[in-house]
Amino acid sequence: MQLLSSISALPMVLSIMVGVLLGLGGFTFSYAEGASYLSNDPAACVNCHVMRDQYDGWQKASHHQVATCNDCHIPHEFVPKYLAKMQNGFWHSTYFTLQNFHEPIQITPKNEAILENNCVGCHAKLVNDIAFHPSNDQQQLDCTKCHADVGHGPTGN
Repeated sequence: MQLLSSISALPMVLSIMVGVLLGLGGFTFSYAEGASYLSNDPAACVNCHVMRDQYDGWQKASHHQVATCNDCHIPHEFVPKYLAKMQNGFWHSTYFTLQNFHEPIQITPKNEAILENNCVGCHAKLVNDIAFHPSNDQQQLDCTKCHADVGHGPTGN
């Protein structure tokens, strides 16, 4: 008899747990302005205070008029673009919630590879001979090593 009552309570308990998870997830998504991250608006990056210097630097940079955050930091193909946005969103929200992030913020190796790929993609005619020259023993260029201020510009006043 007790087994039957505990089995019939199981759907109720599962429903409550799912409801709590959906409620917390919905609240967090709304509070963190999650929908803004699906856009192409660079102001979305400033939802997190850690990105203020990068946003301010981008406004002073030479690419300000021609490139947004997504143009440089996210793959351009549909599926990889939204996969990267989901992965970055998950990790950004996790690190921010747990206050477990490096300050100043640093780009991950995976995201640096995306950035370099986008640099070479946009500037293919200009860098083709450098990127694919037989004497280039690097697997990938490091555009930002020499051009660090192009995307984010100087962050000082």
